Amino acid sequence: MDALSFLDQEIQNLKDQGVYRIPRVLSGEQQAVAYYDGRRVINLSSNNYLGLANHPRLKEAAIKATEKLGVGSGAVRSIAGTMDIHRELEVKLAEFKNVEACLVFQSGFQANAGTVSCILGREDVIISDELNHASIIDGSRLSRAQIKVFPHGDMDALREALETSEGRRTLVVTDGVFSMDGDIAKLPEIVKLAKEYGAILMVDDAHASGVLGRCGRGTVDHFNLHGEVDIQVGTLSKAIGGLGGYVAGPQKLIDYLVQRARPFLFSTSHPPGVIAAASEAIDMLQEQPELIDKLWENTDFFRQGLQNLGFDTGNSETPIIPVIVGDERKTMILADRLFEEGVFAQGIAFPTVPRGKARVRTIVTAAHSQADLQYALDAFAKVGRELGLI
Repeated sequence: MDALSFLDQEIQNLKDQGVYRIPRVLSGEQQAVAYYDGRRVINLSSNNYLGLANHPRLKEAAIKATEKLGVGSGAVRSIAGTMDIHRELEVKLAEFKNVEACLVFQSGFQANAGTVSCILGREDVIISDELNHASIIDGSRLSRAQIKVFPHGDMDALREALETSEGRRTLVVTDGVFSMDGDIAKLPEIVKLAKEYGAILMVDDAHASGVLGRCGRGTVDHFNLHGEVDIQVGTLSKAIGGLGGYVAGPQKLIDYLVQRARPFLFSTSHPPGVIAAASEAIDMLQEQPELIDKLWENTDFFRQGLQNLGFDTGNSETPIIPVIVGDERKTMILADRLFEEGVFAQGIAFPTVPRGKARVRTIVTAAHSQADLQYALDAFAKVGRELGLI
């Protein structure tokens, strides 16, 4: 008997709901205009915000580091030792984020989940925005702390949760930029409430890294709240163009994570080439702020174009611009028809977003030309009218 036969029905259920998806195959580089499933399309599904994933400077840095230091680090840093290239990047990131210290993790997911589960336990309370990333949710569950979830962006609900918190320690955690809606956390208000009630404050800046703040320093810099947020999580996998995540904050936080964070202790560290490319990207952010200016110019153009057509872009304030449809099956049809018209934008449905909130999520990058974005808008107009969405 096949012990996994139950999966046949589960997969069929997904197909019946119209939400079963097979990842499209990318041929060639991750570019603003790319080839998926053999078709040339405008790529609106990539987190490569600044187009750095293919930049010659990052390629050269990765190649040089690989030639000098090899393709792997050998083991976890607590056993094989920390390569000096890893430490150099962490020092650079700490200076970039204006904090005492930084620790690089193998992914943003591990940075979030590893940190939350490390610093909290059964006697503690975690207060989390309902739209926080899955890595925060999983880290919260792993910590075994009491979890309180407040409605998205509802400061009155956050205050109530803080008032009724009876844990040994309380952590308030929020995305800086919310990955499916593209809105920015109300960080000044959250900071005020966290301080009032003596809570630890953690911000996941995955989609703010390289996007918000001076030279892409993130949400804390965007609101000029340096020194007011206890823990900042960033990513090296999106605007930075490579792979990984990091935690930035006080030296004592980093010292403790090195001793107890399970992803750090039990997962091999990055290859030298990945670290070298990330370090080069941080340099570029500070040398070429015009990359971020171009990103925001493109973002404003595309969001306004979608709104002028009559699409619902929700509360988007960033290059993440959802086209909210609601119906899950129709959302997937919209995504498929757009692909046929030469635009790659993923349909997103439950469980990634709540039921009834399905959308096609678009992400604009600095590498798109205005002609690329106008082509995409024309495709949205054609298919949107065809499906009765506008």
